[in-house]
Amino acid sequence: MKARLTTMAVAVAALGVGLGACGSGDGDTTAEESGLVAVGADVYAESCASCHGADLRGTDKGPSHLSIVYEPNHHTDESFRNAIANGAPQHHWNFGDMEPVDGLTDEEVEAVIAFVRAEQERQGFEQ
Repeated sequence: MKARLTTMAVAVAALGVGLGACGSGDGDTTAEESGLVAVGADVYAESCASCHGADLRGTDKGPSHLSIVYEPNHHTDESFRNAIANGAPQHHWNFGDMEPVDGLTDEEVEAVIAFVRAEQERQGFEQ
């Protein structure tokens, strides 16, 4: 698994370098963003879905990432980075403290965040 994730991270980094200037600037998703979201979906499935649900709606182990409390103005991308790296104390849920997610590269964390944000935009938030 680690080798596959490392390969994906290298692919995302290469995609970012190769396509960094692409995109129309009018809000359309660039190829770079699409690639990052696709990698994020894979990393999320392997590292996050067991607690937060394959559909992002949570499980009996962790909360839904579609909950309104995870909208970007309340839980910023930096909040996600910090929780992944350091864990998070129980505060909006009754599942106990979140443990850190070990073994993810910075690129994989960014890909997960891109995936979660894309799904939040696509599916909307729940109360």
